[in-house]
Amino acid sequence: MIPLLLHFCLPFGVVMEGNLDFSRIRQRRPYDYYRSGDYLISGVIPTRTAMFPNHDFQYNPAEDLQPLMKRNYQHILAILFAISEINKNSELLPNITLGYNLYENYFSKRVVYEAAIDMLSSGHSMVPNFKCGQEEKLLAVIQGGDFETYFQMATILEIYKVPQLTYGFVNHILHEKTQFPFSFWMSPKEISQYMGIVKLLLHFKWMWISIAVPKTDGGNQFLRTMETLFSESGICIAFSHRIPLVFVDGFTLLDNEILNLFENLLEEKINVVIYFGDSDSMILLPVMLSILEKHYPPGKVWVSTALWGFTLSTFFSYWDIKYFHGALSFIIQTDRRSKSQELFLDEDKDTFEHVWSDMFDCYDSDHRFSRKTWKRCREKENLGVLSKAWLEKSMSAESYNIYNAVYVVAHAFHAMMMPLSSKNMKKEKILDLTAMTQSWQVHSFLRNVHFNSTTMDEVYFDNDGELVADYDLVNLITFPNESARRVKVGKLQRETSSNVKMIIDEEAIVWPNSFDQVTPRSVCNPSCQPGERKMVPEGQPICCYVCIPCLEGTISVNPDADQCQECSEDQYSNKNRDQCISKIIDFLSFGEVLGIVLVFFSLFLCVATVLILVIFLRHRNTPIVKANNRNLTYILLVSILLACLSSFLFIGQPEKVTCLLRQTTFSVIFSIAISSVLAKTITVILVFMATQPGHRMQKWMGQNLANAIVFFGSIIQFGICIVWMGTSPPYPELVMNSHVRQIILQCNEGSAIMFYSALGFMGILTTTSFIVAFLARKLPGGFNEAKFITFSMLIVCSVWISFVPTYLSTKGKYMVAVQIFSILASNTGLLGFIFLPKCYIIVLKPHLNTKEQLMAKRNKFG
Repeated sequence: MIPLLLHFCLPFGVVMEGNLDFSRIRQRRPYDYYRSGDYLISGVIPTRTAMFPNHDFQYNPAEDLQPLMKRNYQHILAILFAISEINKNSELLPNITLGYNLYENYFSKRVVYEAAIDMLSSGHSMVPNFKCGQEEKLLAVIQGGDFETYFQMATILEIYKVPQLTYGFVNHILHEKTQFPFSFWMSPKEISQYMGIVKLLLHFKWMWISIAVPKTDGGNQFLRTMETLFSESGICIAFSHRIPLVFVDGFTLLDNEILNLFENLLEEKINVVIYFGDSDSMILLPVMLSILEKHYPPGKVWVSTALWGFTLSTFFSYWDIKYFHGALSFIIQTDRRSKSQELFLDEDKDTFEHVWSDMFDCYDSDHRFSRKTWKRCREKENLGVLSKAWLEKSMSAESYNIYNAVYVVAHAFHAMMMPLSSKNMKKEKILDLTAMTQSWQVHSFLRNVHFNSTTMDEVYFDNDGELVADYDLVNLITFPNESARRVKVGKLQRETSSNVKMIIDEEAIVWPNSFDQVTPRSVCNPSCQPGERKMVPEGQPICCYVCIPCLEGTISVNPDADQCQECSEDQYSNKNRDQCISKIIDFLSFGEVLGIVLVFFSLFLCVATVLILVIFLRHRNTPIVKANNRNLTYILLVSILLACLSSFLFIGQPEKVTCLLRQTTFSVIFSIAISSVLAKTITVILVFMATQPGHRMQKWMGQNLANAIVFFGSIIQFGICIVWMGTSPPYPELVMNSHVRQIILQCNEGSAIMFYSALGFMGILTTTSFIVAFLARKLPGGFNEAKFITFSMLIVCSVWISFVPTYLSTKGKYMVAVQIFSILASNTGLLGFIFLPKCYIIVLKPHLNTKEQLMAKRNKFG
């Protein structure tokens, strides 16, 4: 009965006492590894790909297992070496021995359940929740694989609250921390490297790319995530490929599937391919390589996620990976050192015969899957002959995650044990104190673990239970001897949860040979040059645009500008529309040709007016000067002189004083001149009316009437100007947009109403003078200036009537020139028709300048 009872297990939590030795006697599968200890760290570590044919149950199914390719043995070595170091460390978990229980799942999801149930069982039977004899406590489970593998393990382990540390890249977007609170990730968030890929593409301006993902949940989620990130960054996906995991005879992928998906690689514009690799899809790489090399020449830049960088070295010894020469990928940043040689020197070759044979291409006498070229293993192989490629695999970035995962569990368990024990306490006492310790109790300590690894890397988790770490950007370089090397060419640093910083050493990157070490371009169309902007035709992707020139007044400095930048008001765009040039401040200056001509004309009239005034002063007692009130003649000549001089206020850079004086000064002075002309005309009429006996106009004769006309004519205009200055005075103004290349500096007249009021009053005086003179034109010539005044007023009216539309139709200095020309032309009319005939008689015909001659002419007409 006793032997029979030994085959039964007691319920979990019940411990049988006695001398019976309930050691772990359950038969282990091939490629599983176990070593006893006070506490166990279990692991589901896929290391080889296998084919599972249908079983007919006539022999042990395990014997029908056909491993196809060995890989990832360094993952197992990382766990063994870490546990070996911890057990030898007297500072970490003193008096406690860690064991391991490692399972191979052959990258098969259906094997995961068997491993999960087995690690939760004890004794001979695979029955969880039962305990037979003295059981080694399970602390945590280290697991790798894709999301589905993680999900299956997490679903089972979450029931028992067993901490689960995942070293692979599980898609963090597919789950929430609240769903599996006992899960921890030894790899940083994938979204960081996703944003790093975007930064990489933007850095090299690769805007037209292709993307390939496996037809799995992880691949689909990656594609959706990248589509969103690319859309936000202006990157276009020319083609996206979902590679189906379709196998024939368990392994061979249908060739036409790859050919149909990769036909667009011949597209010359697409030089960058983004590839998402997880544990399952990496199996496709050999098949992809063999097919791609037959049909498509190398020459594309492959950009991959971090997991590809972990796994690609597995294929070094099996396939030529020159097709991926120049590829870029991410690996977790670390200063790791390979310590695998120390591990092998301490471990038994018989225990790890599969690893040993894989290292040295040798086999033992009972090795069943040997290559014909392999030799028999010696008792102790020389580790110094291992290739550098193999040693690189022995401590890859993913292996380093596993190595740290073991230390994370050990440090968390040590932190939990510290309050319960001391260094001097016996091992039996420690085990008694922790007899009721369960794996779920380690969880809270795992969340707060924080330590420096043996390579001085800081290891800790964030609030979501995910490792905080940065990435290195590595460049894959292949050599003719079918070896390969990964060279660090940059790094990716996570600054915040939503932002990363990319640092790239472009000179260190080796590009595919087809680019002849010139940075590849991957765009839908040539870049727009400076001076152009992008415009996306309707119905086209945003990366397929046409280039159109920038409009006048706008520029674009950088290539592929989305919009043209508008130049500031004081600048204009050059011919190429790639630079803003400062506008020239334009005003009527004394130095330009137009200014010089007007100055010369003004000076000429001033000199002529002064000469006429001198002539009239020297001959002031002659009849022709005394006729028609010589005082009015002097006032008129002085007014004409001052009016000509006032034109200088309109030339030169406008300033506040000149703007205030130019219009008001001219208006008052010219009003005095026209008032004097009006007074002279009225005087002529009154003189002839007063000569008739008893005429009532005799009482208006005299100087007072003339003075009154001049005074009221000028005082009204002066009043208009005073109101103008008091309400809205003129001021200097910069007109920015009236000319493309010039800024007009001019005087703003302030109130347009007051400006045209002053101009209108001068027009009233001029018109009145013209009408009066026209009516008096037939009076006797000896005393008659009316006909000369008529012609002069006709000129003045014509000038100022044409001035208004011309003034309004011009801008800038030409508007000022029009007013100066009008001033000088009207003054010329006054001098030419009123004073030149008199000067002619005074200077050239003095015999006509007598009272008899004047009276004779009067009698002739009288």
